[in-house]
Amino acid sequence: MIHKKPIRVLVVDDSGLVRDLISNILASEQDITIVGEASNGMDAFEKVIALKPDIVTMDIEMPVLGGLEAIEKIMAEHPVPILVITALTGVRTAFAAVSKGALDVIEKPDISIDNVRKLISKVRMLARVDINAHLANIGKKPTAPQKTISLPEAPHRAVSGRLVAIASSTGGPQAIYRILSALPKNFPAPIVITQHIAEGFTQGMVDWLSGGTALSVKVAAHGDHLTPGQVYINPAEHSMTISGHSIVIGPQDEKSIFHPSCNMMLNSVAQSYRGRTIGLILSGMGNDGVEGMRAIKAAGGATLAQDAKSSVVFGMNKVAVDKGHVDLVLPLAEIAGGLMNLISRK
Repeated sequence: MIHKKPIRVLVVDDSGLVRDLISNILASEQDITIVGEASNGMDAFEKVIALKPDIVTMDIEMPVLGGLEAIEKIMAEHPVPILVITALTGVRTAFAAVSKGALDVIEKPDISIDNVRKLISKVRMLARVDINAHLANIGKKPTAPQKTISLPEAPHRAVSGRLVAIASSTGGPQAIYRILSALPKNFPAPIVITQHIAEGFTQGMVDWLSGGTALSVKVAAHGDHLTPGQVYINPAEHSMTISGHSIVIGPQDEKSIFHPSCNMMLNSVAQSYRGRTIGLILSGMGNDGVEGMRAIKAAGGATLAQDAKSSVVFGMNKVAVDKGHVDLVLPLAEIAGGLMNLISRK
């Protein structure tokens, strides 16, 4: 019987209690080994070189060298998968860590079963990511720079009444940022996004996305009327569905293990917009959004998926592709162009 090598984890946090909690949770799994701990960013950088971990869990607010600076230094000199684990007080800076190359952001765990399972599954999944390929996809390695796509000034050349609906999970924030940054200010359709994210983190993500796009980005609110050029982000604490041309904010789907629910949003879009829908499923684990993509395709809408090579986790997008619910599979760098082409088709 062949045994896989255990996942080697470096735990970084200035709090000894938090380091102990994270280490104890992860070390309880047979396939995970804690190879070291660090109390600040400089200590973390030195131990990445010495210990060669498979993944690093990283705090943001630390003495000597903060988490953001440490991530930038590690990614520039000794790239390794990094999972940011932060308190809600650090949310506004946490997504800056994603820009610097961190793979994902989660809230500091407690001893609840759900949070423990989430931490363990994230570590297992992200430790397998090809970090150099990931850095190239988000522009941290030499690649052709992404340009904002131009839209003809005459808005009548774009088909009116369309809606873009995006479902994403792990690896999604980086992908969303890159897509939105390439779209023009006069993009002629509303964009609704459901991203799996911890409660309390949505506004931080919105603030981060807003800094990189000409579009207007907001946390979706109940009763919002869908407006072209506006991006609506599903609040983590609630479901988001579309009724007519308005947003309905409601309770989470108790049947779904993924929050917020991509399927709830996509299914409602399929019902309201039918063939005028453009559905896009991005990087993420599990199968949330797959049923919604099926519904959009069945209603006559167009469906796209991020490809395997550019995905942090080729999971839910893979399932949608394998089931035949996707019309077009594109690398991340080409998705904005793909959306523009579909928007302009009659």
